[in-house]
Amino acid sequence: MTTVQERATVLDEAAVEAFADRMIGVLNDACSALMISIGHQTGLFSALHETGPATSAQVADAGGLNERYVREWLNAMTTARFVRYDPVSRTYTLPQEHAAWLVEGAGPDNMARMMRFVPLLAEVEQGIVRCFRQGGGLSYADYPRFHALMAEDSAAVVDTTLLDQTVPLVEGLDTRLRAGIDVADIGCGSGHAINVLARAYPASRFTGFDFSEEAIAAGRFEAQSWGLTNATFELCDVATLDRPNAFDVITAFDAIHDQAHPARVLAAVARALRPGGTFLMVDIRAASAVEDNLDLPWAPFLYTASTMHCMTVSLGLDGDGLGTVWGEQVATRMLHEAGFTEVATHTVDGDLFNSYYVARR
Repeated sequence: MTTVQERATVLDEAAVEAFADRMIGVLNDACSALMISIGHQTGLFSALHETGPATSAQVADAGGLNERYVREWLNAMTTARFVRYDPVSRTYTLPQEHAAWLVEGAGPDNMARMMRFVPLLAEVEQGIVRCFRQGGGLSYADYPRFHALMAEDSAAVVDTTLLDQTVPLVEGLDTRLRAGIDVADIGCGSGHAINVLARAYPASRFTGFDFSEEAIAAGRFEAQSWGLTNATFELCDVATLDRPNAFDVITAFDAIHDQAHPARVLAAVARALRPGGTFLMVDIRAASAVEDNLDLPWAPFLYTASTMHCMTVSLGLDGDGLGTVWGEQVATRMLHEAGFTEVATHTVDGDLFNSYYVARR
């Protein structure tokens, strides 16, 4: 039998050094993610994009920010190779190729917006450590900024893709919506998708369901501010939804995988659809088996988000803890088990992270 000491003598030193470099890279990337999140929230990327090449003082003036903090942020971004620095003129520049992924105009491609998940998840780290030791889970109340972050992220995708790309995935849906049908959104969050549809299709009737009072209030406020009379929002745990044959179409945007009891929700959706009705489910694009996600570029993010949010909030409600990465294979199986006889999977340009399921009774 080989002892620990004997195994240590045959270490691949090149592999050891390479892994050390990787660990330093992880530390630097984690810190860069925090700086990117700050840059997004303070508008620094846009300010630098519009003014550069610019000194730290000029960038601070453009953004109405404190110069000393701006200078340190610029230096962090320079050493991370996001920003370029000219030591002669002491000016900073955001390359156009980088701006395409970092400024507000990037729409759903704005990865700076996604970096806000890092500090959000870090806020609950100690609670998650506790869950590792004691089991259970956290509650949605432990994430006070969650709805605002999700609303911003979802709106960027919805505004870019919903009407032009997502609606056409369901054959004949545009025509039916123009004529007037009943549509529900399960786990509607702040309700932006419902309101966008209601504004585009005034002859149809739209109902959003969510168990968050804060989210429902946001949806109602937006509908009122837009003057919509065909969008309503109801406070409801969708696992208990009891509306047999009430809707022609039901949608769910990134809402199923973190439900306490997703199978119950899918069964409730199937019951709520009229015969021939359609369920449009948007959820995380990944495989169900971890070995099939090794080459998925965003897999570490998905499993981390699952551990620190989606899985734990389900377990916190004594739920199934399905997790973010339930994957297309499990999702398709669960849709069939809920009573859907046809399930087709699509992708949409402008939405890297999601698969689009069209399921029919």
